[in-house]
Amino acid sequence: MTASVKGLSGRVPGWVKVLGAVVLLLAVLFAGIRLSVLPGLKDLFGTETRDRSGPALLESIQDISRYEAASGNFQVVVDLEKDAKFLPDAVRGSRTLYVGAGTVDAYVDLGALDEDDVRIDEDRTSATLRLPHARLGTPALDPERSYAVSKQRGLFDRLGDLFSDNPNSEQAVQKLAVRHIGDAAKESGLTARAETNTTDMLEGLLRSLGFEKVRVTYGD
Repeated sequence: MTASVKGLSGRVPGWVKVLGAVVLLLAVLFAGIRLSVLPGLKDLFGTETRDRSGPALLESIQDISRYEAASGNFQVVVDLEKDAKFLPDAVRGSRTLYVGAGTVDAYVDLGALDEDDVRIDEDRTSATLRLPHARLGTPALDPERSYAVSKQRGLFDRLGDLFSDNPNSEQAVQKLAVRHIGDAAKESGLTARAETNTTDMLEGLLRSLGFEKVRVTYGD
């Protein structure tokens, strides 16, 4: 029995021994790094970030004729879950908890005014202005204040991440965050605040020019 065991050990290929030694060496190195036994190895295997981006190119310039009258800051917690039919979540599926923070601006478009929208009396002491209703701008997600709280993925999803890059892994929750922030802005009274601020701004400006009576109305 002893002779047969020795015979089997002698027939182990050399590459298997080398591979086993390499795996053992890597295990010792990573264990030393995690346990801070070999602190110098952290610098040896450390990562370095380099920005190799090219210069930004100016694509177009657009003149803005709208008055940004109010801005709202919003935050939403997105809980997005994707399930696969006939498979448990541990095998296939994902759930992401994401905190999205962003801003929405409310503005009044002053560039749409024509002669009929501005009336001034002969003495130049009274002015009446008719402006379009305030509108909401596109919600802007703030990457500095937005982050994923947790990500749960099934086995197949984890294996897929190992063999392919997925730069759009958070795109779905980001789109949901933008949509929810936009919906919250519609219910926040931000446009009403913008119209009030625009009225105050125009009244102060025209009164400084000598107008005694200033009336501002809104309508589409």
